[in-house]
Amino acid sequence: MHLMNILGKNPSQTSQSQFVGLENYQNGQFRNPDGVQFSPADARVGQMLRDYLRRPATVTPSRPIPSVTTDLRQLPAQAAPTLVWFGHSSYLIKAQGLTVLVDPVFSGAASPVPYSVKAYAGANTYQVADLPPIDVLLITHDHYDHLDYATVRQLRDKVARVVVPLGVGSHFRHWGFEAARITELNWHDTTTLPGGAQLTATPAQHMSGRGVRARRTLWASYVLQLPGHRLFLGGDSGYGPHFQAIGAQYGPFDLAVLENGQYNELWHAVHTLPAETARAAQELGARLLLPVHWAKFTLGYHPWNEPIRLLLPAAASLGVPVTVPRIGEPYTLGEPVKQEAWWDFD
Repeated sequence: MHLMNILGKNPSQTSQSQFVGLENYQNGQFRNPDGVQFSPADARVGQMLRDYLRRPATVTPSRPIPSVTTDLRQLPAQAAPTLVWFGHSSYLIKAQGLTVLVDPVFSGAASPVPYSVKAYAGANTYQVADLPPIDVLLITHDHYDHLDYATVRQLRDKVARVVVPLGVGSHFRHWGFEAARITELNWHDTTTLPGGAQLTATPAQHMSGRGVRARRTLWASYVLQLPGHRLFLGGDSGYGPHFQAIGAQYGPFDLAVLENGQYNELWHAVHTLPAETARAAQELGARLLLPVHWAKFTLGYHPWNEPIRLLLPAAASLGVPVTVPRIGEPYTLGEPVKQEAWWDFD
């Protein structure tokens, strides 16, 4: 694959001119809530090198990640939504009359550099060919571990509609998606999905960028209002007051899907620690938490299963139930939580 295709394409000058005047856009860049900013250049190279050299052997699992084989085309149309997690931040939501695919990465890697950031053994068991037709492809931001060119290219004829934060549509148009299929949302914009579901983009404390120019596209979380159920789809975000604000304005939620993993003190501003993930779920008013952003790629230098080992007691202390299905294992809202410790090995 040609590197220029993988990189995608940032918004044109014309597109950028349409962002001028937005509260979260200044001086040619999107801004975080409360002025918190972070760019890769902010990470100290010396500290990153020391962290890398001191990383434990357990940053990657010693044996394949367990998974469940599910026929995704035969998922039952339950009254309650069913979710299937594919590792890291990729998952499928099946609700009555609606199939949503979030941040799919099925290429086996989360980097434009060949042979780097490879998926763990056992964690890349699902491919685009396994998916049913997709009503909505939903992207939270344009980092490589959330927006994968190889996967998107294969999805082009399988997806009816693409919903992305402002500016991210430029990548999709560059990759051959018709503009009519793409919906770009700013924070607090709402669009209607098939079956009458409502999808609202909400703030996140993160960043964006697939090349040297950061924050040219927006990042977002989402509120998915289904008939009878409300879900919060968190994307990537550092901890901040926006969680409580979203909970007050849009909550409570039957389920929050929140990142939990690949953290480091150097990028703490844009990724939660496990205790913060639990606190965010509580402040959102989530009746149930599904942790993602772990168990597939090593992007931080903590033991691969440390995020879930730290999250569960933190969530229990706050009274937040947590469900932790295996990769590929369907979970339908209302079922007993899944907490068999399939991750209990180094």
